[in-house]
Formats: sequence, C-alpha cells, structure tokens
Amino acid sequence: MASIFETSAGLAIGYTSGKAVTQLTSKATGVTVNAPSGAITTHNASLAGNAEVTFTVTNSSVTASDVVLVSVQSGASTGLYLAFVSATAAGSFDVTLSNLGSTAGEVVAINFAVMKAAAS
Repeated sequence: MASIFETSAGLAIGYTSGKAVTQLTSKATGVTVNAPSGAITTHNASLAGNAEVTFTVTNSSVTASDVVLVSVQSGASTGLYLAFVSATAAGSFDVTLSNLGSTAGEVVAINFAVMKAAAS
C-alpha cells in the first residue's frame, strides 16, 4: 500500500514502500533494487581489517541530484563496519563498506533511503 507521501507528492521522503536484495558472489558484487528505500544484505565474504570495498546499487528511483542515506542495520559485529554512499548518479549509487577492526567474514544488512533533491 502506498503511503500519503508517495501518492500525494511522489517523493521518497517519509514512509515509502521498500524492497530488499542480497549480494550473490562477494561484497564487491553490484545489486539491483528499484525502490526509494530498502535493505541490502551483503555476501559473507571476508573483508580485511582496515579495508574498504565498494559496490554499485542500480536503482531507477535515483537521480544524480538525490541524497542517498545508508546505515548498518544488523548482522555485523557491533562497531566493526561503517557504510557510506561514495557516489551518486542517475540510476545508481555506490556504497562503500569499511571494516574498522580485524578481518571478518560476516553478512552485513544495510538500510538505504533516497531523498529527492533538486539541483540549483
């Protein structure tokens, strides 16, 4: 069911209908999820301590001027991972996952939300 934000404004602000996707082969594997919000479950491949990996999220809801927010939801050891958006383009955004501790191989669930913005 669409929310009042989706039906009256058509914008990804406030409650939106989300979707979920899971990486298939590694933490660097790109995913496709066409929704203004949702969850990405990473592969359980090892990520070295003090290392980063970036993957692309293909998403038709995203324009180059949008702001995409991400946060680590669950699955990771407390305080071990940091997720951030490292690039935004029309139809996609890049998520970089940093391992702040020692080598770890675990699934990380990452939430995302697209905030519509206008370029001035």
